[in-house]
Amino acid sequence: MKRSAKIYLLMGVSGSGKTTIGQLLAAQLGIPFFDGDDFHSASNIEKMKAGIPLDDSDRYEWLKNINRIGNEALVADRSVIIACSALKKKYREIIAEHMEGSIFWIFLQGSKELIQKRMATRKEHYMPISLLQSQFDILEIPNESIKIDISLDKQTMVNTILEETNKSTLGVVGLGVMGKSLARNWARNGVKLSLYNRYIKGVEEKVAENAIHNYTELNTALGFVDVKPFVQSLMQPRIIFMMIKAGRETDQFIDEILPHLEAGDILVDGGNSHYEDTKRRIAYLEKQQIHFIGTGVSGGEKGALNGPSIMPSGPFEAYKKIEHLLNTIAAKDKNGKPCAAYIGPDGSGHFVKMIHNGIEYAEMQLIAETYAYLRYVQGLAPNKIADLFHEWNQGTLRSYLLESTVHILQKKEGDAYLIDLILDVAGNKGTGNWATISASELGIPAGMITGALFARYVSTLKESVCNLRQQTVTNSTDQSLSLNTVKAAYTAARIINHQQGFLILKAASLEFKWDLDLSNIARIWTNGCIIRSALMEEMIIAFHQHDELFNDDKIQQEIIALKQDLKSFCIHSLASDLSIPCHAASLDYLNSLHAKHATANIIQAQRDFFGAHTYQKRDDVTGTFYHTEW
Repeated sequence: MKRSAKIYLLMGVSGSGKTTIGQLLAAQLGIPFFDGDDFHSASNIEKMKAGIPLDDSDRYEWLKNINRIGNEALVADRSVIIACSALKKKYREIIAEHMEGSIFWIFLQGSKELIQKRMATRKEHYMPISLLQSQFDILEIPNESIKIDISLDKQTMVNTILEETNKSTLGVVGLGVMGKSLARNWARNGVKLSLYNRYIKGVEEKVAENAIHNYTELNTALGFVDVKPFVQSLMQPRIIFMMIKAGRETDQFIDEILPHLEAGDILVDGGNSHYEDTKRRIAYLEKQQIHFIGTGVSGGEKGALNGPSIMPSGPFEAYKKIEHLLNTIAAKDKNGKPCAAYIGPDGSGHFVKMIHNGIEYAEMQLIAETYAYLRYVQGLAPNKIADLFHEWNQGTLRSYLLESTVHILQKKEGDAYLIDLILDVAGNKGTGNWATISASELGIPAGMITGALFARYVSTLKESVCNLRQQTVTNSTDQSLSLNTVKAAYTAARIINHQQGFLILKAASLEFKWDLDLSNIARIWTNGCIIRSALMEEMIIAFHQHDELFNDDKIQQEIIALKQDLKSFCIHSLASDLSIPCHAASLDYLNSLHAKHATANIIQAQRDFFGAHTYQKRDDVTGTFYHTEW
């Protein structure tokens, strides 16, 4: 829910001036003031009058009362000021429940000697000076607070609070396509922003300034080209969302901004960083008392602007401080829940995004292979294939990628279809490569992701081996397949692709002790991201009960029923000289799992022959390893 109300929560030990400053601030802002002392139970008051410190159980109901005041104010969209001695971190957690992103913690700090003098002048207050030391003993100063020196005059203190709470809530670094779109999304949802983009003469000049000028929703944002004033424009704890190039550039920016940060500040990396880099940065910045969150963001430019799928990971405590900001801009699933969820520790968020992209590679290749068969073997024009894909997209095959392909195949430039004018070379940005490497390191067969990646690599080599290129596709079969068979083959291959991708996630979860929730990952991939689909919605249910897709009875039966169609499609396509690495890999995966005809026994015998690696025997239930002198 978009809220404009603010909860100003003044904290400090008794006698620090919370009530006085709170009343002055309330008068200046024209909003209600609540004194937390008024919400203690009678038993608590009697206990303090007797000089007995309150314990945590005494304070619990009091803290819940303060939480209730704040939440009632937010429901009414009304700002309030509350003064209370929330001296422990766990007290503040109780107070802040359901109010994340709306609270300004303001800590009134001063020496015990000064506070004792002030307490000595107070009349008719149930809190005796003798209990002051007990408050200092349990005091846990929050890093995330605005710290106000109580030795200043009262109006200066109020002015400082107003100045600090009027700062930007979020800083966005990097205003390329994705960064700019995310910034517009946040601004449209009422988040006050500071925008930073580096200055490179003749290349990147006035980037933030131009974005603010060109987009109405960014008119209230602040623009910067220097890091120091950018950081100073943010309220504490500073939350800075980076959308810059992964790798060296990210490390360089961290080194540049680090001297200007303070304990408790939070850096969020929304780029496509490698998960190991994220893990390293978390450990490095933790030593500096700076939080680092690695966050996968999927959806492209449109998703970033209208609602992406978001995959954050890192220290959970820091995630909770940014959760409301991520949920604010995320896409929503069919039940209205944000397509954003805490993934786990370390670099798990970027790992999950990497596998998302690997699945995406294979999904795109499957559509391309299906298009090639329909176009070059069946002879259908692009617009006719678009009509067919549109029909498929109305049912169980519904997906964003299929829908986007419909638009692609309908597009013309003059009298020609634009698809026929595009060079047959596909690029990649590295995540497919990383996914392939990770699958190999974890021992997971991901032939479809690998096949899709290598197909892109091969596309860049065609001109160098043009003497091998055939001018036409040779169809050596007598009859084309039915459209239902083509559809069934595509359906089967897609299921197998998701099986392989989620097996990588399962293996990584076990290897790195991430405890990934596969069902929730499928849920946040049902909207906003590139691989959103009807199949993904089915997988939410499947992963509620199973940790592998093929263990689901419905999926199993579907694959069994579709295998013959997949086989027919592969045979017919290969006979027609089509390259179908992903469909072929999916069929090979099924054949390998079926294991009707053994091949691995030959491999193991060879390993034993030249390397004495031993083998096991089928009929030996003891699991004994044997070696033969061949």
